[in-house]
Amino acid sequence: MLTKILAFLLAVTTAFVLLTAPLNKVKAPADESDFVPVLRFVAMSDTHVSAVGDVRSGRIQKILNMAYDDARNDPQYKTLDAALFAGDLTDDGRADEFIGFKAAVDSVLQAETTFMAVIPINHDGKTMHKKSLPFYEKLTGAPSDFHYVIRGFHFIGISASKTEGERYGEYQKTWLRAQLEAAAADDPQKPIFVMHHEHVLDTVYGSSAFDGWGLDVFRDILSDYPQVVDFSGHSHYPLNDPRSIWQGAFSAVGTGAVYYAEFTVDDDTSVHPEKCRQIAQVWIVEVDAENTVRLRGFDALSGTLLCTYLIHDPANANAREYTPARQQAKASAPVFTGDASLTVRRASRGQFRVSCPAAESTDDEIVFLYRVRVTDASGQETYAAYHVNNYWQGETDETITFTVPAETGSTVSVTAENAYGMQTEALTTTIR
Repeated sequence: MLTKILAFLLAVTTAFVLLTAPLNKVKAPADESDFVPVLRFVAMSDTHVSAVGDVRSGRIQKILNMAYDDARNDPQYKTLDAALFAGDLTDDGRADEFIGFKAAVDSVLQAETTFMAVIPINHDGKTMHKKSLPFYEKLTGAPSDFHYVIRGFHFIGISASKTEGERYGEYQKTWLRAQLEAAAADDPQKPIFVMHHEHVLDTVYGSSAFDGWGLDVFRDILSDYPQVVDFSGHSHYPLNDPRSIWQGAFSAVGTGAVYYAEFTVDDDTSVHPEKCRQIAQVWIVEVDAENTVRLRGFDALSGTLLCTYLIHDPANANAREYTPARQQAKASAPVFTGDASLTVRRASRGQFRVSCPAAESTDDEIVFLYRVRVTDASGQETYAAYHVNNYWQGETDETITFTVPAETGSTVSVTAENAYGMQTEALTTTIR
C-alpha cells in the first residue's frame, strides 16, 4: 500500500513541477579552454525543499538545466554523468518535502546522469528522525550510503547512521575505509570523490570549532587517501570564497548552498546579510585523462561563473596549490581605485548616510566585506560596523552604503577587505 501511495503522490507532484517549472533555461557560459573532460558531474547541497514546486525546487531545476546546457556547449564531451546532493535536501524532513525534492530532480534529470544524495540527521531527519533514511531509500530506490563507479571514477557517499542516538556509527567508519581501500586499489592515481553533509573539522571555510559546522569523524580515515576530493555542505558558506577549497592530507571542497548563504564575521558565526537568500550555487566538476580535476563554481540564478580551480595530480600530497598557507600567500588586499571618496548625507537627526564606490580585487578573488568606523573630535571610536559584500551573486553592488550615528566634527572611515583580512587604504571624511 505504501508503494502505491508513494507512486501516486510522486506522479501527481512530478506533473505539477513540470507544469510550474521555468520555461527559460539559463544559458551557461561557453567553455573556451582546452580542457577535455572524460567525466563531468554537478555537486550542490542544502536545497531545503519545503513544498512541492516551491522556489527552492525551481532552483534545483535551474541548476540542472544549466549543467546540461553547459555540457551540450562543450565541443568534446557533452555528458553530465552524475548529480550529487550533499544533504539537507529538505527543510524539515517531512515526507511531502522529500517527495517534492524528488519530483523537482526527476523533472529535469536525464538517463545519462546518476543521481546521488546523502541524508544527514539535522534538517532531513528533523521530523521523521531515523525513519527518514528508509523513507528516502524507498522513495528513490537509492541507498543512503553508496559506492558507485562511473567511467572508472569512484564516488562514495555517507548519510547519517541508521541507529538512533548516533550521528555516524563505527560500522560506517569501517565501511568507508573498506570502500576507499578498494577504490585506491583500482587506480591509486585517480581522484576518489567522497560526499557527506558536515564539513571535516578544520578544513574549508565554516569547518572550524569556532564556526561550529565541522565534525572530526572521518578526518583520520580520509587522511590516509591523498587522492580523495571531499564534498560537504551544512555551513551554507559560499563556495566562491577562497577558503572553501582546502588541501592538506586530502582535498576538501565546500558546496555553498541552494537556499540562503551564511557567514562567520569576527565573533559572530551566524551572519545573514540582506541578500543572503538570493543564492543558488553549484560546482560543475570535471576530470580529464590526466586526472586533473577542474572545479567551476556557478551562481545558477544568473548563470555566472564565479570561480575556477584546477587540482593537478590529486593523489600527490606534496603537490598542493590550495593549502591555507599558499592561498593566503598569493592573496593581496583590494583597492579603491581612481578618485574614490566618501559621500555623506544627513539621514535624520544624529544619523548620516555614508556611501562609497565598491573596491576592486587585486588577486581575482572576492572582496569579502566593508567596515565603517566613526571617531569623535578627540579620536575616540563611537561606532563601528561591517557590511558583507554580496560576492555569492553574479554581480556585486557598485555602491556601498552605511547609515551611521555621528555628530558634526566626527571622522568617518571605510575600508574593504578580502577573505584573509587584508584591507584597503581607508577612505575618510569629516562631517561638517
